Amino acid sequence: MTDLIQLMHSAIIFGTVIMLGAVGEIITEKAGHLNLGVPGIMYIGGISGLVASFFYENSVAEPSGVISVILSLTATIIGSGLAGLLYGFLTVTLRTNQNVTGLTLTIMGGGIANFFGGMLSKYAGGVGKISTDAASSAYRAYFTPLTGNSTSNPLYAIFGYGWMTYVAIALAVAAHLILKRTRVGLGLRAVGENPATADAAGINVSKYKYVAIIIGSVISGLGGLYYTMDYVYGTWIIDGNIEALGWLAVALVIFTTWKPIGAIWGAYLFGVLYWSYLYIPGLTRQSQEIFKMLPYVVTLGVLIVVSLRKKKENLPPDHLGLPYFREER
Repeated sequence: MTDLIQLMHSAIIFGTVIMLGAVGEIITEKAGHLNLGVPGIMYIGGISGLVASFFYENSVAEPSGVISVILSLTATIIGSGLAGLLYGFLTVTLRTNQNVTGLTLTIMGGGIANFFGGMLSKYAGGVGKISTDAASSAYRAYFTPLTGNSTSNPLYAIFGYGWMTYVAIALAVAAHLILKRTRVGLGLRAVGENPATADAAGINVSKYKYVAIIIGSVISGLGGLYYTMDYVYGTWIIDGNIEALGWLAVALVIFTTWKPIGAIWGAYLFGVLYWSYLYIPGLTRQSQEIFKMLPYVVTLGVLIVVSLRKKKENLPPDHLGLPYFREER
């Protein structure tokens, strides 16, 4: 029982990182833009929040967890929002190739984040010395009256998480409701499906695209912040793991067939598939690597099924990845 609780706990924390990245990317893709820069945006979101909280906590004698959280959140929103704005300017205004622009953003974001992460390590006194205890503790605090301090308590698998875990679920639900039940969501989906028709109907296509890209980037950036503050306890590790999780988030978008509500259970399923090898005795290192690739294998299976069924509601937006030239409509 304890192993099952630990597996679920690890899967949900792991899944929350990619859930945030996927929900942000779904919003962006609903506007017709394929942003392969999700890993880079998650990098920028993570390092922005870490830098802000690190310098605050090292500048005062008794840092406040609340203030550190506010500063890190603000920095992440600004950093990832600016990354999204850059992507939007290049792909919406200048109409550059979305695939190339996104991949460039991933490389640039990883370089920027690891550069500043290395600087923080040097400033802190060496690798592994970066610490933002106040912020990390505030992010990871959970409701102990329900769970107690025992990780074997079954309620720990439900309530033993920091507040951002539940914010991620709320964002996924909110994105689903906005896309399905509101006029704004209808306009956004129209822009992604047929921007020329949306333009003729009086919808400001560029405005919708910019807003969707920036909001999507901010949500993806929160995934990087969650990784930094909760997943690795408020430090910085140059191991490429954020990039790997970013690509898993992109795969999750396909797995959920562009439905934000599906990102919740899909992310947790990915987490179970990814971490289940730890709880299976007798596995070799090679066997463990097979389990780590299971989320991608499942995504390929979903792609095949969706392609065979060809149901419109399970397909990407018709104008995904294509630039819109108003003068050609």
